[in-house]
Formats: sequence, structure tokens, C-alpha cells
Amino acid sequence: MSIHNILVAFNGTESAVSALKYTASLARGGAHVTALLAHSTHEVVNSHAAWVPSKAREIIAQANADILSEIESRFETLRDGLALGDRLHFQRVAGRVDAVLSDCARGYDLLVVGQDHGEGVDEHVTIHPDRIALMSGRPVLIVPRGHDAEASHNHAALAWDGGRASARALSDALGLLEDKGRVTVLTVGNDATPRPVSELMDHLDRHGVAATHEAIAAVPGVARALIAWCRETDPCLLVMGAYEHSKFREDFLGGVTARVLRDTPIPVLLSH
Repeated sequence: MSIHNILVAFNGTESAVSALKYTASLARGGAHVTALLAHSTHEVVNSHAAWVPSKAREIIAQANADILSEIESRFETLRDGLALGDRLHFQRVAGRVDAVLSDCARGYDLLVVGQDHGEGVDEHVTIHPDRIALMSGRPVLIVPRGHDAEASHNHAALAWDGGRASARALSDALGLLEDKGRVTVLTVGNDATPRPVSELMDHLDRHGVAATHEAIAAVPGVARALIAWCRETDPCLLVMGAYEHSKFREDFLGGVTARVLRDTPIPVLLSH
């Protein structure tokens, strides 16, 4: 495996636990794993303002410290079961959470995060994987809550439209795809056979990846078609490019990236 150094975002949620366990399964071949607790120092009320009583400042500071300590304690209860020994590390870094993770991810092969939707995550440790994929320049792997990290799968899927973002995702994921055994290249919609698909198949073959191509209809839409295919076929990983259009346009109109991340039943590797 060409992945030797993995960063995993750990904010103490069930999704973060799933992401950590998944990362440990990726690292069994000898990779190092760093669990990073990124936390914001932002406060709705500025506790350092002159009008805030010193006792209130102490209470706020202690509450924040307790939250972080509880998260770190949860990590420690999981450490032995991950069986990584001295290849498992833990860090706390303060700052804007997405910016901290984006900056730190640049020194790693891969960033793994949990899918936190609907968990009531404390605001100062909330993670936005799509934003991080845009800012970091590194691949981000999103793991659904409760995903079975030990599931025996050897089949990955690559969403391919021949564009820049999907090409970047392919390049970022090659180390993982070479390990998965076989890959299905998915093209979606009326233009379901973009010109580079034949070259892509040759490229994968020369990397030792057993690949097949499958064209699927964009019904009732690209994102839903991809999700339905994944639910039916149950691959272990979906690789896709993020935000081929602007993030503003996708947020405003409801884009493929956001819908896949919201509803995916399997881990998704996202690159931009």
C-alpha cells in the first residue's frame, strides 16, 4: 500500500469512532495514524470582556476543558483495541476546525473523517468534510456512522465523468484502488461514455487494477443514481471528485457532492 501516513479527525462522536476504526483497518499494513482533535476557541460570549465576572470566565474555561478532556478520554478507551501500538498518535490543535484540519492534512497521505449529520455535535468541534476537501489539497475519506470497518470487501467504485475533479480523485485514490482487487468505473447519464474512459481502463490495468466499466442512467438524478447503485452492489468504497462546479452553485441548487455525502451508505473518498 502506498499510504503510509494517515490523519483522522476525532471529535468524540460515534461517527468519529467509526472513522477511527476504519482508519485503523487501513493502517494494518504498517501505516502511522494520527488522531487530531481540532477545536475552535470561538465563544458566543467573549469571556475575556471586562464585564464578564472572573468566576464566569473560570466556569466557561473549565466547561471547554472538560469537553476536550472527555473526547481525549474516549480516544484512550479505544486505543488498545485498534492494535496499532506506537504507530497511533494523538494531538489537540486549537483554531478554526476546518482550517486546522485542512492545514494539518497537507502533511499526510489521507484525511479520514466521520459523517456527523444529525448527531448534535458541539459547535466548536464540528467538521465539514466538503469544505476541507476544497481547502486542503488532500483527499478526504468520509466514513458513515456505524460502518463496519472489518467488513470483507474487495470491490471499489470510481465515479468518472472525464473531468478534472474525477481525474484528481483517481490519482489520489490509486494507492487504495490497487489494494481493493477490483474497481467498477461508473459513468452516469446521457453522456455515459466520456472519451477518456478507454484510456482510463488502460491506465488502471497498468497499475494492476482489475477494472470494468458500467454506464448507469441518471434517474432520478446523478447523486441518487450513484447512491442506489452503491446500496444494491455494496462496494467497499466510492471514489469521486468534489464540486466540479462552484461550491456556491452546488449549495444553492443542491449538488451531487452534498447529496452523496449526506446519504452515502459506504465510505466516500472525495478530492478536489
